[in-house]
Amino acid sequence: RRTMSESGTSAAPAGAKIAKMTKTTFGIAAYAITSSMMLIVNKLAVTFFPHASVLLCLQLVATTVIIGVLSGFGVLNAAPFEWERARPFLVVALGFLGALYANVKTLQYANVETFIVFRCSVPLLVSVLDRFFLGRAWPNLRSWGSLAVVAAGALWYVVTDANFEVNAYGWVAVWYACFAFDAVYIKKIVDKTDLNVWTLSYYQNALAAPTMFAFTTVNGELTGALAHVWTPSAIGVVFISCVAGLVMSWASMNLRGLVSATTFTVTGTMCKIATVVVNCLMWDKHASTEGLAALFVCLFAGMGYQQAPLRADVAAQRAKEQAMKQVSGGSGGGA
Repeated sequence: RRTMSESGTSAAPAGAKIAKMTKTTFGIAAYAITSSMMLIVNKLAVTFFPHASVLLCLQLVATTVIIGVLSGFGVLNAAPFEWERARPFLVVALGFLGALYANVKTLQYANVETFIVFRCSVPLLVSVLDRFFLGRAWPNLRSWGSLAVVAAGALWYVVTDANFEVNAYGWVAVWYACFAFDAVYIKKIVDKTDLNVWTLSYYQNALAAPTMFAFTTVNGELTGALAHVWTPSAIGVVFISCVAGLVMSWASMNLRGLVSATTFTVTGTMCKIATVVVNCLMWDKHASTEGLAALFVCLFAGMGYQQAPLRADVAAQRAKEQAMKQVSGGSGGGA
């Protein structure tokens, strides 16, 4: 018969496990919803306001200002900006900025499906980086099979892409490299820091905004943006994209702290099913039937991925099992 203390001890880990699972589930849902809609919002934004770097700069500044002001009034809990604490995140901000800018430029030249199908293949690379840089074990056979089918679907899409454009695929390649670095490096920083999610989002956007502004002046887009004739539709879409950018910044940073880098990228890919459906309803410029079939192969194959455990956890589990075998063998011998 178990004592009250024993029951309390066993209930505590179970409660903590449920709380962690609930938090992770909410984090995945929040990121999936915002990520699935962000592509459509940005596609609309660059259509009504065709100045990608200026649009991105507006989103970064808006996120920084909103977090800073609301934290000042006590609504959010971001810590004040301090250079000594923010400096380690400068590389994070540059990687984040590169991925965002390449994302927007890809959408400027290509349809949404082209971007999504290449995003589908990113987990294959990130799973390798997870193993060598973030202490994860190799994925199991089911996960490798899932990632292999995703890669095959991506290749199928490229072969059937009737709207192939060098500019689009060039920006996809830039995004691919930036996003892989972004996923792994930010995860490494998030795991080591004691800063909360809003502070991380605040620092990341505050560091990226000045760099993006300087870039808009160098590439000449700022001049074009200043001469842009604003319409109510353009103002509305850009405003929505800024609000969506704020939510996306929090949701992505929150989920990075809860799951592995590969799981993060797989989640961002799987939620794009809703994006594809909305895109097909809104735009004439979308993939062919064969291209959509290849895309859905990628999306559904990704559902078979299972997060690889930490190598330290695997080693601890093996040591525990070995100890239990030794104890069992000793007890058997004594009998």
